[in-house]
Amino acid sequence: MVRVSGTTLTDWLRAGDDDRLAAVLRARPDLATPRPANSTVLATRAATRASVARAAEGLDTFTLAVLDAFLAAGADQEPVPSGAIDLGVPPERVSAAVEQLRLLAIAWGDDDGVSLVPAAREAGGLFPAGLGRPSPGLDGVDVRAAVAELPEDERNVLGKLSEVGPVGNTKDAAAVLPLAEAVTPIQRLLARGLLTRVDATTVELPRQVGLALRGDTVVMDEPVPRTKAHKAVDSTAAGAALEFLRHMQTLLRMWSDEPPQVLKSGGLGVRDVRKLTKALDIGERDAVLLVELAVGASLVADNEAAANPEYVPTTHSDLWQSASPANQWATLATAWLDLPRLPGIGGLRDAKERVLAPLSEDLRRPVAPLERGRVLRVLADLRAGTGIVDPDELAALLAWRAPRRGGRLRDEIVRWTLAEATALGVVAHGALSGPGRALLEEGTAPSAKRMAEVMPEPIDHVLVQADLTVVAPGPLEPHLAARISEVADIESAGSATVYRVGEISLRRALDAGRSAGDLHELFRVHSRTPVPQSLTYLIDDVARRHGRLRGGATASFLRCDDPALIAEVAASPAAVALRLRRIAPTVLVSPVPITEILDDLRAAGFAPAAEDAEGQVVDLRPTGRRVQAPVRAVRRTAPKAPDDDQITDIVHTMRAGDRAADSKRGRSVTAAAGSGANTAETMALLQEAARAHTTVWVGLVDAHGVARQRVLEPLRIGGGILEGRDPTTEEITRVPLHRITQAALVDPSP
Repeated sequence: MVRVSGTTLTDWLRAGDDDRLAAVLRARPDLATPRPANSTVLATRAATRASVARAAEGLDTFTLAVLDAFLAAGADQEPVPSGAIDLGVPPERVSAAVEQLRLLAIAWGDDDGVSLVPAAREAGGLFPAGLGRPSPGLDGVDVRAAVAELPEDERNVLGKLSEVGPVGNTKDAAAVLPLAEAVTPIQRLLARGLLTRVDATTVELPRQVGLALRGDTVVMDEPVPRTKAHKAVDSTAAGAALEFLRHMQTLLRMWSDEPPQVLKSGGLGVRDVRKLTKALDIGERDAVLLVELAVGASLVADNEAAANPEYVPTTHSDLWQSASPANQWATLATAWLDLPRLPGIGGLRDAKERVLAPLSEDLRRPVAPLERGRVLRVLADLRAGTGIVDPDELAALLAWRAPRRGGRLRDEIVRWTLAEATALGVVAHGALSGPGRALLEEGTAPSAKRMAEVMPEPIDHVLVQADLTVVAPGPLEPHLAARISEVADIESAGSATVYRVGEISLRRALDAGRSAGDLHELFRVHSRTPVPQSLTYLIDDVARRHGRLRGGATASFLRCDDPALIAEVAASPAAVALRLRRIAPTVLVSPVPITEILDDLRAAGFAPAAEDAEGQVVDLRPTGRRVQAPVRAVRRTAPKAPDDDQITDIVHTMRAGDRAADSKRGRSVTAAAGSGANTAETMALLQEAARAHTTVWVGLVDAHGVARQRVLEPLRIGGGILEGRDPTTEEITRVPLHRITQAALVDPSP
């Protein structure tokens, strides 16, 4: 039972109505698990240090200042009237802050006497209101006048301690010297009594001096960040989303061909990150976000069971790549919103100067989703299309609203969140995009639908230029994008993607089984500009030379209708390394795998192609490695708040528990250790309640060993079962008697 002086927190909770109890449970969901049996249990939990500290993390700067002021006045020892707190603001603001503290059950009582739970002193900080302990030597002294007469260097010392905290470390506190012998500002302040010596290296600013420096008031208003309206938020976000999807697709292709190794200490190496930044032409921070989301969305996983673990695309990545761009985006955006990691610290160094590797456990921060949500909810409160001008101003606002949250990276997390959200298209121009708002408020599917509405419609045509470049003036339809990527290499990406056709890219398409006619048809049908003759000649020239030399496996064979070409290959330097042997004027064989033969001959200037048993050209390029997508556990970063029905049930049970404990006419039975409640006394009490149609409060332990409480009207007792009706829901409940640990008659009066 938490008692300050006079009424207790338990008494205050019992005296209040059900709405008060429900409000406390909503504001502090950790108090509801396991269900409190009565108001005494609730009050005890509400006063624990860990729970109070958790609740204080959500208090804003002004409410914390009010809490500190009450602590400075000793409200954790004796009730303090609200009128005794003077922070230089209207009394209504102080009363509203006190009501917030009552809602959290950190404070109780009316305005004539506000009491605080003792644990609030630790939640408020070691020095309430940022003030030190009072100095008896300053009683009756005009401290403000004394401070005004100080030289500038001494006032600067006092001002610094007033800003950063009342305690400071110094080498000048070895002893308190007479003023005539004091040399440094701190020695002179100690001599004047305006600083207090704690020990040989520590001084403290007395409370009287701190109040004099701040003018006896603490005025703290919520900062208002500057905002600006924008017209192209959604279109800009859609462009950023498409660019991010392109980067993710490139990463999957790269890691399919050459999976990077997992570091022995876990995570991705610096070389692999730099390789990615070079291939994608992006910054290191963007690359870290990309790889973190690839793993977070289960598109990539490490095959940890292998002898040399690597990061390999999963089977889920194939499904993701076949989805529409809007659905691809929604998958990544949802993974980012729920990601229990901080990509922003990837590549930084810890206190021991170790690099924090991406994908390592060093980046895990379970509170990261909560912090992202705080940032996005501020943007969601703005009018659609309105964005924050300066991220630092947004950081200052969030710091004011919850100064105890975030730790030393609090402001950096805000900046990282905005940068990551902008890269993903959740935010654009400092404003929450339409798809981002749908993601935050409605979920994955509605956000995908909204993104599909703002993304440009896929187009079915390209513009072929005379310099052998192919311009896609927008996002291509998936099948066309795949065909163009097969026959041309991306030269630059953006809202308009530029591809370049070359001999190597054409051979790649021919190796995949395309014919010259297929390539001519592709450009003829889909080009809005005339196909230049230079491209037509290049296709025909490459196709004429392609496949004249055919390879197979004997291990492997090469054949050609032209004996002179076979003789040229056999005489080339590559033939020795490949161990090629002529078995006929038009056939060479080798024990080397056909893929190696084709690669080496192409490097030597030949243009061979692989064929199947029917003589058709086949594509022997590897399709990339895959691993099974991991099953990820549901992540919980905060206690789940009970819904309204659960809260109503909990309050009803607590009220019944209070009546069972306080009823003058009721009596209770507690089971002996290990015996359950299957005793003559318990049976007699339950049978009496059944005959009198009186409700009983029962404490029980369920099959999982979790203690619970129920209020029931007994209907039948027999066969080891108590069958009763819940007075609130009218449902019939059956409870095994051996699970009942306590039973009490309940006074029917509310």
